[in-house]
Amino acid sequence: MATFDDADFGVETPTQPVQSSQPNAAGEHSANPAHAGALAIPMSPSSFSHDAIEVPATRSPHADASKYMHNLSLSPSMRDRRASRNSFGTSLPIPRSKRQSRLSSVHHIDRDAIAGSGAVPIRATREILAAQIQDISADKAKKAKNMAFVFDIDGVLVHGDRLIPEGKRALEILNGDNELGIKIPHIFLTNGSGKPELARTQQLAKILQNPVNTEQFIQSHTPMRALAEYYGTVLVVGGEGYRCREVAEQYGFRDIVVPNDIVAWDTTIAPYRVFTDEERASSRPRDFSQVNIEAILVFSDSRDYATDMQIIIDLLRSEDGRLGTIAADPVSQRIPIYFSQGDMLCPTEHPIPRMSQGTFRIGLEAMYKALTGVDLERVVYGKPEMATYKYADEVIASWMEQLHGEERIPENIYMVGDNPASDIIGGNMYGWNTCLVRTGVFQGGENDESNPANFGVFPNVLEAVKTACRKELGESFGFEWDDRINPVLHGSKQVASAIE
Repeated sequence: MATFDDADFGVETPTQPVQSSQPNAAGEHSANPAHAGALAIPMSPSSFSHDAIEVPATRSPHADASKYMHNLSLSPSMRDRRASRNSFGTSLPIPRSKRQSRLSSVHHIDRDAIAGSGAVPIRATREILAAQIQDISADKAKKAKNMAFVFDIDGVLVHGDRLIPEGKRALEILNGDNELGIKIPHIFLTNGSGKPELARTQQLAKILQNPVNTEQFIQSHTPMRALAEYYGTVLVVGGEGYRCREVAEQYGFRDIVVPNDIVAWDTTIAPYRVFTDEERASSRPRDFSQVNIEAILVFSDSRDYATDMQIIIDLLRSEDGRLGTIAADPVSQRIPIYFSQGDMLCPTEHPIPRMSQGTFRIGLEAMYKALTGVDLERVVYGKPEMATYKYADEVIASWMEQLHGEERIPENIYMVGDNPASDIIGGNMYGWNTCLVRTGVFQGGENDESNPANFGVFPNVLEAVKTACRKELGESFGFEWDDRINPVLHGSKQVASAIE
């Protein structure tokens, strides 16, 4: 059974079937229902006339190719977007799994049984002191437990493998280095991908010099684990080497194919690819002319556009996902394709942001439409898609239980991101407080004109965190823990051992 229900789907199902616009034998456009088993292509009214999508007077970077692209890919602005970028109002399944709380596995030590009744009393720990401070400042502690942060990673906390210094300090404050000694819930929500969650969190913790738990971490393909219940044989694309195969195996997919497996079977499928003996030895070739691939999953950025695009286009035009065939009807026999995220650009160590999975997807859309004459039905996860935010709610509530024993979603959630077209637009649509920082993709003016952050623009993540905390906890809230504070003496700064 699926581990989600209708309420967890990414977008609402349309109450009326959407009609597609396809030319008839006379060259005229009419509204026709989509093929059985799928929703129809949503087309704008202006596209019903002639044979191309209208190009606005202001020339866009995509203008020359606009008639070949999926119309939903050309509306990056919050003002022009639908509820979701996904084709046909498609619902996205997300995993729902109850995480085991740390509170249920705490073991209390019987000191008398181990050391005898005359053992020296345990010295007060920082956690005990913090708990006493929080009892005294109960109202402020309650407010701290009613807020949470959601961080993008690249461009906010790090640039590739390089730390943004303010990111380290911001996380120290949220991990308890504040006047209450309280841990303020925070999770990491990134469109990054390509590694198993454990490997990514270990790498991130080392860079940030702060603890990062897999249970507070969501990368773009994390919610796609739910798809393992739907498909048997899948093509997984993207990432370095065979890491995405490893990710898919951990997610529970049963039969995983990667592009190298197909090239090892038939090198002519990618005529410009130089296929090494090492790559062949690590591949898993078989006779793919006898295999039906049921779905295509783009987990991460492609490392070889030419090969990956060729294989994907071959499969999308095939009969039910069997290589070496061309379907008579490219729509009714087309297998589904899922993308883990839709960002056009991604900040890296390079001074100018690099192309990301969104540009790869737009290229595929343009190729597919040029070859078939119809829009490519596709599904996109990641920010700013609704399914990713619903999954974030699950993670926040679970992390709240682990930190404070309360499985709930705080009322005041702050999204800190650098990309207006994903971090900010998604947070705004989901009702979060959005903070835009200048350390990544955004380098504009006072705020982004198309997708403005509703809480403000900040020079870095530390300033965003401090401003949010001051709003919720008061202007005088302190961002350092003082070990000299003695709660028994009501705040007097004396040696903590005086409480013993």
